[in-house]
Amino acid sequence: MADPLEHAPPSRSRPGGRKRPRCVRSSPNRVGAGRGGRACTAPLAVTVEGRSALVTGAASGIGLAIARRLAAEGARVILSDRAGPALDEAAAEIAGSTAVAADLSDRADVLSLALRAGEVEILVNNAGLQHVSPLEDFPEEDWDTLLAVMLTAPFLLTKALLPTMYGHGWGRIVNVASVHGLVASPFKAAYVAAKHGLVGLTKTIALEAAARCPDVTAHALCPTYVRTPLVEAQVADQAIAHGIPEDEVVTGVLLAENAVKRLIEPDDVAQAVVYLCGPAAWTMTGGVLAMDAGRLAH
Repeated sequence: MADPLEHAPPSRSRPGGRKRPRCVRSSPNRVGAGRGGRACTAPLAVTVEGRSALVTGAASGIGLAIARRLAAEGARVILSDRAGPALDEAAAEIAGSTAVAADLSDRADVLSLALRAGEVEILVNNAGLQHVSPLEDFPEEDWDTLLAVMLTAPFLLTKALLPTMYGHGWGRIVNVASVHGLVASPFKAAYVAAKHGLVGLTKTIALEAAARCPDVTAHALCPTYVRTPLVEAQVADQAIAHGIPEDEVVTGVLLAENAVKRLIEPDDVAQAVVYLCGPAAWTMTGGVLAMDAGRLAH
């Protein structure tokens, strides 16, 4: 059987029989021409309606909010997360969606996810996890897991799914990084390294894709703390550790460097993702959207 990373599924017709535009060969000096004289003649898409979208880490938090928003815009959403009731419940909630369980720390699972997802045109690499420890005590297995989930898995999924996007003449890759993809914090070595790497990967994807097909774009979102179950658990732990109320943890500890002392809501990130799937996204390809509540304005 062919390696799924080498397999480029054939293009298909859109609902109603209208064929998708394809990247076609042209003169090397044609606008948008890339290596081998390939250029893309795809018109800008107005909406994501009818397009297939894969969202990782989609069982809760940011990923679930993104899946909801894309589905509301008419996308056919594939939700991926670790197997469990939360993933099943998310898929049951979002009409027309499909759930594909995968452990993104396992390379074989990632390749299987890419194969099972099929002809994806919108890829949202959102899955993430955290481990906090001084560098000298940081467990190597946790380092490996965080890098696998937040950097290697996005690379493998992008590699597998880009051929379909080129074939359809349109694609969106949105990598949900973090403000820690731009700045660092102590005790989060693996997370900071993975998110910085994801930002760099995004830029490389954008440069390569632009030469092949200008309407295949790549973007990195870098939010500060978002109101998710993971963050709320951190708030509770910090409140106990510091002996202060939880609201003071948010404003005085987590968001101490933010100009606006407010947690970002998952739907705020989801709305940004939908925008980056829109027709103006080509103007921002390779860009980093810092949703940092003014942290980097200092």
